[in-house]
Amino acid sequence: MNSVDPDFETLLLYLKESRGFDFTGYKRSSLMRRVNRRMSQVAAADYPEYLDYLQVHPDEFTLLFNTILINVTGFFRDPDAWSYLRTQVLEPMVANGAPGQPLRVWSAGCASGEEAYTLAILLAEIMGADAFRERVKIYATDVDEEQLNEARQATFGQREMQAVPPELTGRYFEQTGNRFTFRKDLRRSVIFGRNDLVQDAPISRIDLLTCRNTLMYFNAETQAKILSRFHFALANGGVLFLGKAEMLLSHGTLFTPMDLKRRVFLRVPRVTPIAGPAFAEPLPEAAVGVAGLDELRTEAFAGSPLAQLGLASDGSVALTNRSLEKLFGVSSRDIGRPFRDLDLSYRPAELRRYIERAQLERRTLRITDIEYGRNGDLTHLEVEVSPLTGSDGSLLGVNLIFHDVTAARRLQEELEHANQQLEAAYEELQSTNEELETTNEELQSTVEELETTNEELQSTNEELETMNEELQSTNDELQSINDQLRISTVQLDEANSFLETVLTSLRAAVAVVDRDLRIRMWNRRAEDLWGLRTSEVVGQHFLNLDIGLPFEQLKPMLRGSLGEDGSSGEVSVDAVNRRGRPVVVRVACAPLRAQDSAKETEGAIIVMEADDT
Repeated sequence: MNSVDPDFETLLLYLKESRGFDFTGYKRSSLMRRVNRRMSQVAAADYPEYLDYLQVHPDEFTLLFNTILINVTGFFRDPDAWSYLRTQVLEPMVANGAPGQPLRVWSAGCASGEEAYTLAILLAEIMGADAFRERVKIYATDVDEEQLNEARQATFGQREMQAVPPELTGRYFEQTGNRFTFRKDLRRSVIFGRNDLVQDAPISRIDLLTCRNTLMYFNAETQAKILSRFHFALANGGVLFLGKAEMLLSHGTLFTPMDLKRRVFLRVPRVTPIAGPAFAEPLPEAAVGVAGLDELRTEAFAGSPLAQLGLASDGSVALTNRSLEKLFGVSSRDIGRPFRDLDLSYRPAELRRYIERAQLERRTLRITDIEYGRNGDLTHLEVEVSPLTGSDGSLLGVNLIFHDVTAARRLQEELEHANQQLEAAYEELQSTNEELETTNEELQSTVEELETTNEELQSTNEELETMNEELQSTNDELQSINDQLRISTVQLDEANSFLETVLTSLRAAVAVVDRDLRIRMWNRRAEDLWGLRTSEVVGQHFLNLDIGLPFEQLKPMLRGSLGEDGSSGEVSVDAVNRRGRPVVVRVACAPLRAQDSAKETEGAIIVMEADDT
């Protein structure tokens, strides 16, 4: 038996209080196994951490409930059991019913509805569609709202329909693409609703109740509670159809097997004692004359292995035997005493009201489940209270017989315990099988998704190969362009170097400006003349340079070179070189034109040649 984990019980209590799902009656081994599966998927280290995760992520409730409530079902699951149900239960039930009498069926734990629709198909086949619509009500219940919503759609895929014979598929389903929808006129007789078998009241007056492979998830106490509700729900003669994991070996007082192999059980009616007087048989006339008959009768009563007590009609002790004295200490010395004065009248059970009732109703009463402790041992007793009447029907007294059923009770408890262990082991095995089936289906779905993903990756790979070829071609083209650019760059560098050589070789200072008079080139002779390096003047406005040129005298010539006509000019001006010495500078200015444009100027070339005064 699993020890109780307080953290896990706290988690179950939170689920019950926050979402109304009571899992406290479920078997802890399988329940913990499923919760641990969800914890591993969300990387929760323990139950308190997972409880915190549930509080922060409400969407996790749906995933957890889907994991706990394993919804494994299908059409005609276990075909042999369904065949037996049709021939031995449903057909006789329909044939023996009165014309027009309603037929009520309850499918408990219906999951996505395949089982409920299977029942509808079988009943429609037996009764005909018209009678089915008039007489049959199928109540399909579950605690999983998501599964109920799916069941209400009455639409199934090709995988679910594989178990339905083709002829039944054609008669009861309408195909749309790859989906199959149950007939709408028959669908109205199938009513889906939420019902918690542990907490909610059962549906009543049911003729057939199916609950397949659902009880195995509950512990023995909860199973007994649910089965008691099933017994109440079923009408007299009602049938219970369970899954192959459930045997009901320890619930014989509620259900008796019709076919244990196929898990079909018949409701046991509640036993109601039939009232009637218990009369003592009069002695034959021949026995009156037997010698020593009174002594023989007295000795037989005294030596009986059963403890017996005879009371007169006035309630006084009339007869006792040795077994009674050994068991309760009541002996022949108590004869004549009122029974109400004896401890036996109220201990181990209150017998006086049963005696009065037996005298009043004139019938035998049996009192069960009496526990009597003596000398440290616990004895289980059953008491028979029988009225004694004379030949004329008058009441002579009451006879009490005390049966020691301790050994029988012990054997019964051992048998029930063994049956419960057998059921628990079988249900645990079945639960594991159900989980394996679910895992197998999930793995199958994952394999199909991986195959689809593999095909998509293959297609993507082919596209990438095509793109790679295109990129290779583009790369080759870029390489060719790069080579051309490299050659052009070399040529440009050579041209720049040649131009720099030419400018350096000139004795005159040269400056090239654009249309805005911003300097684009400044040769080394200009650096020597004015004391400004190329890096300092490139990009600067020519007229803003701090050099010894009188720019006011140069402006007309510069405007002429930069004008539309682009005229050239020359002028000599007095200036001051970088050393502060006065010099005469001959300044020549020519327009800078593009090679393909004869008119538009792009700037001006300013040549400055200094003569020391």
